[in-house]
Amino acid sequence: MKTPKGTLIAIGGNEQKRFKKTDERFQPDFGEGFILQDIINNSEVSEPRIEVITSASEIPMIVGEKYKESFLRLGVDNVGILDIRDRDEADKSSILDRIGSSDIILFSGGDQRKLSRILKDTLAHQLLCERYHNEEFTIAGTSAGAVVMSEEMISGGRNGTIIRKNDLKMGKGLGLISEIIFDSHFIKRQRFGRLSEAAALHPDKLGVGLGEDTAVIVREGNILEIIGSGIVVIFDGSNLIYNQYEKLRNRIPISLANLTVHILATQDRYNIREKVAEIHYDTRHHKSEVKESG
Repeated sequence: MKTPKGTLIAIGGNEQKRFKKTDERFQPDFGEGFILQDIINNSEVSEPRIEVITSASEIPMIVGEKYKESFLRLGVDNVGILDIRDRDEADKSSILDRIGSSDIILFSGGDQRKLSRILKDTLAHQLLCERYHNEEFTIAGTSAGAVVMSEEMISGGRNGTIIRKNDLKMGKGLGLISEIIFDSHFIKRQRFGRLSEAAALHPDKLGVGLGEDTAVIVREGNILEIIGSGIVVIFDGSNLIYNQYEKLRNRIPISLANLTVHILATQDRYNIREKVAEIHYDTRHHKSEVKESG
């Protein structure tokens, strides 16, 4: 498979949008509040053109204006709002021109089913895929906008830590990356169960649970780099030695043996093809060990 030239940035939701640059908690080497800045920095264009696609939201213009204000604080004023409401609109030349002239696309949060229903298999979707694979182009998404990037997409389900068959609802996403099933708001909304069920249902794919104000940057379709203030949980079901998912009746708890789990934080990395985590160690964020004598 051809290596994509573009970059994906999948955000778990509730990314910090208002912050003071003088506040030490938001320094870029820690990550909090700097996800939007990282989206800007990822583009090699000095003054990038950003289009925010708000189709997933029930309040698209309010959400769009919020992002315009946030990017303006970060020094970027070339930001447009693409409120695509139906599939016919997604095929219009005016929409395609704006996607084609942008450097960064950002999918807002909302309902991933709605976003997929409007965009999937349209000319806009085709153009996004072509640019991602063939150009140094950034596609970012937060919450539903991150979840929809997957080929096999979580469309809903029960929150909680108990895994029961068919608590999970799946659908088809935009297929920007086929090896990963993303889930958002992973820690706060207790989505351990539904992502575990996704791992049982699709053991050949990685389940990536994104914490809030936390994201992964996917480079070359392979290397995940974690940014932000929270954690990312990765479920790897490729080595499962017990998975009776297909034989279970509905609502029966699921047993999984040898499910590999990684818990990663800012600046950690994960290699999708090799299924290897690389943990970043920064001595500035660790207390010194002092040996006591006597």
